[in-house]
Amino acid sequence: MRNEKIRNIAIIAHVDHGKTTLVNELLKQGNVFHENQVVEDRVMDSNALERERGITILSKNASCVYNGIKINVIDTPGHADFGGEVERVLKMVDGVLLVVDAYEGAMPQTRFVLEKALALKHKVIVVINKIDKPDARIAEVRDEILELFLDLDADEDQLNSPFVYCSARQGISTLNENEQGKDFKPLFETIISHIPAPSGDETKPFKMLISSAEHNDFVGRLVIGKIEQGIAKVGDSVTVTNFHEPRNIKGKIVQLFEFVGLKRVPLEIGKAGDIICIAGIEQAQIGDTVCSPTETTPIEFVQIEKPTVEMTFMVNNSPFAGKEGKFVTSRHLRERLYKEAVKDLSLKVSDTNSTEAFTVCGRGEMHLSILIENMRRDGYEFQVSMPKVLFIEENGKKLEPIDYLTIDVPSDCVGTIMSKMGTRKGELIQMTEHNSRMKMEFYIPQRGLFGFKSEFLTDTRGEGVMNSVFHGYEEYKGVINRREFGSLIAFETGEAIVYGLFNAQERGDLFITPGTMVYAGMVVGQNPKGDDIAVNVCKKKHLSNCRSSGSDEALRLIPPRLMSLEDCIEFICDDELLEITPKNIRIRKKELDHNLRLRQKAKELGLK
Repeated sequence: MRNEKIRNIAIIAHVDHGKTTLVNELLKQGNVFHENQVVEDRVMDSNALERERGITILSKNASCVYNGIKINVIDTPGHADFGGEVERVLKMVDGVLLVVDAYEGAMPQTRFVLEKALALKHKVIVVINKIDKPDARIAEVRDEILELFLDLDADEDQLNSPFVYCSARQGISTLNENEQGKDFKPLFETIISHIPAPSGDETKPFKMLISSAEHNDFVGRLVIGKIEQGIAKVGDSVTVTNFHEPRNIKGKIVQLFEFVGLKRVPLEIGKAGDIICIAGIEQAQIGDTVCSPTETTPIEFVQIEKPTVEMTFMVNNSPFAGKEGKFVTSRHLRERLYKEAVKDLSLKVSDTNSTEAFTVCGRGEMHLSILIENMRRDGYEFQVSMPKVLFIEENGKKLEPIDYLTIDVPSDCVGTIMSKMGTRKGELIQMTEHNSRMKMEFYIPQRGLFGFKSEFLTDTRGEGVMNSVFHGYEEYKGVINRREFGSLIAFETGEAIVYGLFNAQERGDLFITPGTMVYAGMVVGQNPKGDDIAVNVCKKKHLSNCRSSGSDEALRLIPPRLMSLEDCIEFICDDELLEITPKNIRIRKKELDHNLRLRQKAKELGLK
């Protein structure tokens, strides 16, 4: 039994191929907004961090109506680190729009998300976006996508997926690449004709798989999913079960919502095929099945791929601890991390031997950096360690996570990149040239990419593009040096002075400006020669009778290198920590005392 008045689709793509802009235009032309309403760009990226970075982090639900048919649209993340979001929302839909950039073509995440969709036997519509780009190579990209379908063992029906050519920015689509489109009508009609209506028997007992969850200050926990069978009404008693673990929780549907446009609208009855939102079941989690007490067999739920990177989150114990944060205790930190793990299945949190430290595992550096940034914006103050990859053991062998990496650089940068890849244990798979640029593909240990991004941008003068996605586990590849540079470390606590900074800048690149408060053991710069050096940035010039009045003004400081959160995470090594507060991000040594650090180093050298 199919509900022909509904279509459920997900928009999947590699990062920055135009998913969110495409959804924006679908909503506009699907009459979600008033005629005279001012609509901001990328309206689905509602999170402040998403708007700043220009990426989608959390999947979003919305809907529009075309010719009386409601189209439920889910915008999914494109970055590989948020693949857990993509995997779970695909269970809610019956088809996908695979969005591909008309110049970049198939990228690592394109492969990842398409593989997941094909495995679920979803119908696919390929949308070649940004056809208005002057360097668009539509025919080549179409061939690349067809090759990808073959490579992923698509069945005959999936190989015959329709292609739609779009410029989401201009709001046009066409089924013929040689014809100029006028609007999104061809895309809407392809969705209606190619994506099947959701199936489900309304006469059977109610059953729904939870694909997403969030917390609302007014109604508490909200769980989102597609009704597989039966109907749901406000006031119904339900049971929560799980396919992978024993679970039997009783609950009641306090409120029901459906998605209309970008809003949640109260609903009295939800029917099979509807994507709904239920309030009132506080202990329900993603992957659980909400069902009628008369039919408690859980719906199968694919296990989300395991995390590959871990960091230690700990209470801040620096000399400046507690001065800038609102939430500073281990209780605050623990509550927030475990709360985050409930709504993000790709995140694993566990206690350590210390009550003040917690192990947090995620899908990559970006995944964990987003968590850190969100926490600091919410007023949390804490410290984190250097990220490390998670090794596994199989048949007595040590295995490590390997990434599939694509690099697109100007041809004159190839030699430098090949050299860097060699030292990081990268294995070249393929090289292709296009318009004086070289596209290279590698398999590389995930730890080989730590700290590489900033080097890569420097080596390619900012013109290079790199993307990676998890490939699998392979045997340990050997030692990879974390970094080839050292740190400049503040020798004493106080305020950074122009005179002290002027002398310190001869040793390397500084990260701070005059007036910055520092403490002994805090990292204030980078020494390109490889060793750690203590510098006194608080040093003042001694007064003398010979001092000229304008001598201080003559000291010229080189502008400091301002470090973002990702830069800092890439920079730190094993004996350093990152101090995170709502106002500052500081790199510091684990051991702040200069003399104790020297003793530790001498002891290590003696052991060797």
